[in-house]
Amino acid sequence: MDASAMRIGRALRVDDGEAFDRLFEREYARVVRVAHRVLDDRAAAEDVAQEVFLSFHRSHPATAELAAGWLHSAAAHTALNALRSRKRRASREERGASLDSVADPEGEALASERRAEVREALARMPAKGATLLVLRYSGLSYAECATALGIKADQVGTLLRRAEAAFKKEVGLDG
Repeated sequence: MDASAMRIGRALRVDDGEAFDRLFEREYARVVRVAHRVLDDRAAAEDVAQEVFLSFHRSHPATAELAAGWLHSAAAHTALNALRSRKRRASREERGASLDSVADPEGEALASERRAEVREALARMPAKGATLLVLRYSGLSYAECATALGIKADQVGTLLRRAEAAFKKEVGLDG
């Protein structure tokens, strides 16, 4: 490769890097918020965001039109997978833990139990419905949810109502 081709290649990588930096700055907080909504753990949500951005960078140009939707959807999916993994790990640890554990104060225990119940319900739901709930309740608009899920914006309301009904059924609030 001649010197001018090398300079052009470096310039393109710099431009790609700058475009990726802009994408990262624009979407990072929202990607973390989506993951945090699922995981309720800031550090884990930041880990998910890092994984999502890295995966995106490896497979798409930073200027791709699908960038924001892809990142939001991937954040929800990756966080739900992390939640399922966490649940399996906790189950394994619980089986090995002693029965002498000390209970938390009642208020914290109830709140923690409720959050766990919500996360378990999301983990049991079909991925599309759980993802839609996570995206919408993380502050994304109907249009952003539609983009992230690859559906038409006019379908979001109906799918969201169905997902909310399925969620209520999962947590025993139906009827």
